[in-house]
Amino acid sequence: MLQLCISPKTAFGDTVWHSFLTVISAVVVDFLLLGLAVATACWIITNRFLRKRNLHHHQVEQHVEWLYAFDVHCNSYFPLFLLLYVLQFLLSPVLLWRSFLSAALSNALYIIAFGIYHYMNFLGYSALPFLERTEVFLWPIGFMLLLLPFAVLSGFNPSIFTLSIYFG
Repeated sequence: MLQLCISPKTAFGDTVWHSFLTVISAVVVDFLLLGLAVATACWIITNRFLRKRNLHHHQVEQHVEWLYAFDVHCNSYFPLFLLLYVLQFLLSPVLLWRSFLSAALSNALYIIAFGIYHYMNFLGYSALPFLERTEVFLWPIGFMLLLLPFAVLSGFNPSIFTLSIYFG
C-alpha cells in the first residue's frame, strides 16, 4: 500500500509568514549562497587550471571574471528551478509516496535537473575561446549517474529528504 509521508500543510506552510520565510530561505540559501559558492569555485578552477597557457605571439592572456561565473550559474539555475521547485511541487502527490516508483521518479528528476545545471555550466565556459578542458564541468554528471542505481535501490527519495530539510 502506498503511504503519503508528508501532510498537505507542507505544500503551503502553517501560516503565510512561514510560507514567506520558506521562499526567502530558498532564494537566499539555494540561489544566492550556493550560487556564490559554485560561481567562486568555477571561477577559481577556470582561472587556475583551464586557461590556455601556450599563447601565440601577439595574444593577450585572458581571465574569467567572477561576474561571468555568477552569470553562468544564474543561467544554469533557471532550468533547475523549474524542475526542482515548480515540477516537483506539481508532482509532489506522487513523489512523496513511500514506494520504489516514487523514489525512482524523484531520483530521475533530481539527476535530470542537476545534469542540466552542469551541462549548462559546461556550455557557459566552453564558449570562452581561451579555456581548454572545460569538460571538467561534465564530470559531476558521470558521478551522479554512477550513484543513481545505489540511490534508487536503497529507496532514497531526494524529494522527501529535501522537504524534510525545509519543513522538518
